[in-house]
Amino acid sequence: MKLTEMKLSRRMILAGGAASLAAPMLGRAAFAADDTIKVGILHSLSGTMAISETTLKDTMLMLIEAQNAKGGLLGKKLEAVVVDPASDWPLFAEKARELLTVDKVAAMFGCWTSVSRKSVLPVVEELNGLLFYPVQYEGEESSKNVFYTGAAPNQQAIPATDYFLKELGIQKFALLGTDYVYPPATNKILEAYLISKGIPKEDIFVNYTPFGQSDWAKIVADVVALGADGKKVGVLSTINGDANIGFYKELAAAGVTADKLPVCAFSVGEEELSGLDTSNLVGHLAAWNYFESADTPANKEFIAAWHKFIKDDKRVTNDPMEAHYIGFNMWVNAVTAAGTVDVDPVLDALIGQKFPNLTGGTAELLPNHHLTKPVLIGEIKADGQFDIISQTDPVPGDAWTDYLPESAVLESDWKTLKCGMYNKETKTCVQLKSNY
Repeated sequence: MKLTEMKLSRRMILAGGAASLAAPMLGRAAFAADDTIKVGILHSLSGTMAISETTLKDTMLMLIEAQNAKGGLLGKKLEAVVVDPASDWPLFAEKARELLTVDKVAAMFGCWTSVSRKSVLPVVEELNGLLFYPVQYEGEESSKNVFYTGAAPNQQAIPATDYFLKELGIQKFALLGTDYVYPPATNKILEAYLISKGIPKEDIFVNYTPFGQSDWAKIVADVVALGADGKKVGVLSTINGDANIGFYKELAAAGVTADKLPVCAFSVGEEELSGLDTSNLVGHLAAWNYFESADTPANKEFIAAWHKFIKDDKRVTNDPMEAHYIGFNMWVNAVTAAGTVDVDPVLDALIGQKFPNLTGGTAELLPNHHLTKPVLIGEIKADGQFDIISQTDPVPGDAWTDYLPESAVLESDWKTLKCGMYNKETKTCVQLKSNY
């Protein structure tokens, strides 16, 4: 997935939903020192991705603390085991192996970028571990051992593109991304989708930059030049991490305003904006499945619980935080239903789990290990929050896109077919492999 793909944070507990957040931390059980269930937290606390992932670590600590205040799980205390893969993709695999073989964690919650997830994937499959991955990603994957609680392309990138086409009348597209797994994979899908909608290939500009890119002057100038023929240009951004700081600063310096050349980001949320002067970014967009500005009782309770835990009322919440909140509570409920933390019974119990999201609907975990999620388009406000200008009913996440011929024939079903890559034409299950 994306490198500096977003951030997470919040604090909840299990079945009772957001209301349980407000429960006082009283009546803590007297757990025996060795009577614990270990939960692995696999997020970068240093390096280029720490800007997004540290908040997710804090989110998990909040969720675990809240669950322990309710009596733990299966009569045992949950113990967080925190490691720092340091934005180093091979180190993610090493730390995952350590969590599973040395610490004996029952489940792992972590990764941000797709390259980190793909580094961990063979480890969790080899050792039959369990990973909850909370960030939007490129799809084209379905593993027995991974639950994808962030958005698939049909729950973010495709709806955002439709918004540009139908609502804003965009005629030329600049697909700007960071040079790693998620952006090229997502943009391959978007190019195919745009061409299917009648956008000529020559009107689609694609550019990738390294992590940490700071000089954006030429790229922004090239994007502005696309509109020299009078056609309206829009940017779909899969830029990740701290590179977004330089990108948005250059947009402002070049006088690029949303009415002239709108940008819709897939990896920029409230936390990323908290470090920017957003006065010049008003009107630019982001596509997510959650915004802090969602006006629901559940979200208000969630935000209050987060501020209480983190002891800072200025700390924002964001989409990946909600994904961890939903995934953690589904795991708790599945373990409770299975009566064990053993992976195989929990895997079976997870499929079909339902849990309230924070925007007023209900998330369901599908047989393809993806969630149903609403799609929200948010417009940046001067205070760094988003005005929600579009919201759908929950959309089922697709593991395999319909817009690439090699993927359109594939289906993921871990409940009935017991296969993540089932070819509907040959009626065979093939081994999962990356297309990129």
